[in-house]
Amino acid sequence: MNQNVLIFDSSSLISITMSGLLNEFKKLKKTFPGKFIIPEEVKVEIINHPLEIKKFELEALKLNQLLKEGILEMPESLGIDSTQISNETKKLIEIANSTFFENKEKEIHLIDSGETACLVLSKILTKKGIKNLIVIDERTTRLLSEKPENLKNLLTKKIHTNINIKKENLKSFSGIKMVRSAELMFIAYKKGLMDLKDKKTLDAVLYALKFKGCGISGKEIEILKRMS
Repeated sequence: MNQNVLIFDSSSLISITMSGLLNEFKKLKKTFPGKFIIPEEVKVEIINHPLEIKKFELEALKLNQLLKEGILEMPESLGIDSTQISNETKKLIEIANSTFFENKEKEIHLIDSGETACLVLSKILTKKGIKNLIVIDERTTRLLSEKPENLKNLLTKKIHTNINIKKENLKSFSGIKMVRSAELMFIAYKKGLMDLKDKKTLDAVLYALKFKGCGISGKEIEILKRMS
């Protein structure tokens, strides 16, 4: 299948929505030669549950509208059954949350079903030969896949104790490609898709995403700005 796929985790969609960038998101989709996909587990996190909470109802309605418009799609649009993803998600989440240990005994809970389902879907698509990227702002999941030693160091600083890794588990998360909402919106900026036309637009967009949950440092933002 000649197809490109961006898989969206809850964290990235929340950052984009809360930063007021859904219009740019829609424009970007129109220029993308492929699909924007969310697993059922992500849909539950960003639409089903928030629709029942008044504080988050408006954002949930906006994201649900993206599904109705076909901007976001479910895995079934690629011929992949959500039940298969859910079953494999349960297995992978168990592996993830038994990989890092506090003082060699206590398992450290790292990730939940939404981001795990994105990892599972990415692995399924890769096996099918479908090019894909996960768009995720949640730092723990990215480090688990890309730099587990950095995650170990981060956890050590956070809980002030020795951290051990069950290294044989790490192979389940290697080779998965990820980007953040910041990189995605940087591309939108480079393509001229931003509604705002001001020399400060890129700086404002990147910092808005950072303050709404995107795991990006000020130093990384400055690097992106220099690339513009």
